[in-house]
Amino acid sequence: MSSLYDYIIVGAGSAGCALAARLAWGRPKLRILVLEAGGPDKSFMLKMPAGFASLGENSPYNWHYATTPQKHCNNRQMYWPRGKTLGGSSSINAMLYIRGHAWDYDQWRQLGNQGWSYEDVLPYFKMAENNERGADAFHGSGGPLNVADQVDPSPINEAFLKAAEQAGHKRVADFNGAEQDGVGFYQVTQKNKQRWSAASAYLRPAVENSGAHLEVVTGALTERIIFDMGRAMGVRYSLNGRDEVARVTREVILCGGAVNSPQLLMLSGVGPAAHLESVGIKPVHDLPGVGGNLQDHLDAALLQFCKTRDTYDTANKLVSLYQYVMNKKGPGTSPIAESGGFARTRSGLAAPDIQFHFLPVLVVDHGRTKMKKNGYSLHICTLRPESKGTIRLRSKNPKEHPLIDANYLAEKQDLDTLIAGVKMGREIFAQSGLDPYRADEFQPGAAAKTDAEIEQWIRAKCETIYHPVGTCKMGPATDPMAVVNDKLLVHGLEGLRVVDASIMPTLIGGNTNAPSMMIAERTAAIMHEQGLTN
Repeated sequence: MSSLYDYIIVGAGSAGCALAARLAWGRPKLRILVLEAGGPDKSFMLKMPAGFASLGENSPYNWHYATTPQKHCNNRQMYWPRGKTLGGSSSINAMLYIRGHAWDYDQWRQLGNQGWSYEDVLPYFKMAENNERGADAFHGSGGPLNVADQVDPSPINEAFLKAAEQAGHKRVADFNGAEQDGVGFYQVTQKNKQRWSAASAYLRPAVENSGAHLEVVTGALTERIIFDMGRAMGVRYSLNGRDEVARVTREVILCGGAVNSPQLLMLSGVGPAAHLESVGIKPVHDLPGVGGNLQDHLDAALLQFCKTRDTYDTANKLVSLYQYVMNKKGPGTSPIAESGGFARTRSGLAAPDIQFHFLPVLVVDHGRTKMKKNGYSLHICTLRPESKGTIRLRSKNPKEHPLIDANYLAEKQDLDTLIAGVKMGREIFAQSGLDPYRADEFQPGAAAKTDAEIEQWIRAKCETIYHPVGTCKMGPATDPMAVVNDKLLVHGLEGLRVVDASIMPTLIGGNTNAPSMMIAERTAAIMHEQGLTN
């Protein structure tokens, strides 16, 4: 293995895979190293769409993070799963292909980020995409990321969608088209009825077609960035118990996501100086925004018992596995969150402020609690939280998980929106479309009637729906919390870029996987335009 590269990419998650591929394809003179802390994505459970639900707490493909006690959520420590393998979270997520609302990206541009409006980013979503429905004004074909309709969704979804229409929500066929508001089935990142992660879409084909100039090393924990006179010169990482050094002639690019990218910056002396000194790290560059601006979608789930045996709770795992292996049918093909939609809890909003995920199964505590009864779930999240948290170092030991304080529900508007969303979900569940299935409400339960009672339940049961962003905020140098500029170069340093969901200045209104790959596509194009890949 060479120790000198043009580019070193830290993290082979959704953005890292896409960026590595776009830099490598057709440029055999570039030497690119990709370092991934997790192992290869070889497990069959990562290929079968529903397999991620069976990986469990001991999965090697998960960082198994937890938050600090959340002050406004009964001081609970919340479970934060993040992908730790090739493909990152795209290898363990629910595969839903959602881009967010056009307003989100126009807002990024209004915050001073040139080149990130919806008009600017739409071509990169399309460039990434191979939508099996075909190309149109909003969708692409021929791209590496395969987007498909679901193969075999549960019939109970139609009852949910009928009930939602009865409650006043219109049926939509495309959440990524002209209008997001409404309910329908989600499209998924699957190909040939298998999960199609960023590793499958981008990294593996790039390695196969690029030869030795694109190297991918798994099991490599990057411990710090090496600087010389304010320029990133390489990285130090551990591999199989050994300390290794890789040096770079052009750039170190962080693609670790909202947790790992700010953690590595701070371990390397880049971040809030007082905090770094408090854990025994000498500041290299005082950059107050590193690890700040943390935003995440907080979720509350309505759980309803079902009077029939038509949910996945009653599915036999061995039978489902056999169905999938033999003919790619049945629950094994499912993203679990099969249908849902977007709605507005009050008038005057520029875009929907809540999202629904309907699951034909009872899911409690991220599926870690096994249910003995059968039912269905409606997950409700507030899309644009006003509450912001932090990532901070626990110590200067790179193997120790950082302190994650999401600061959920610190702002009252987030709670008010979630309460309104729960009421809206209950209204859907009460419609006659679900009469053939509906039994008693499990959570929050009939006793929770008033806003105060719903609030008490939310504080006790709310959880992440896995969309943390913002901790290396993109913004102009005049923004004291900005970490990177609109080219995603770190302010005040040279040869260092961050390319992942951590750069989002605000959380987009939807699932964050597709936007993470768009960010990589857009950044690769910026680098090509600047002549940095010649």
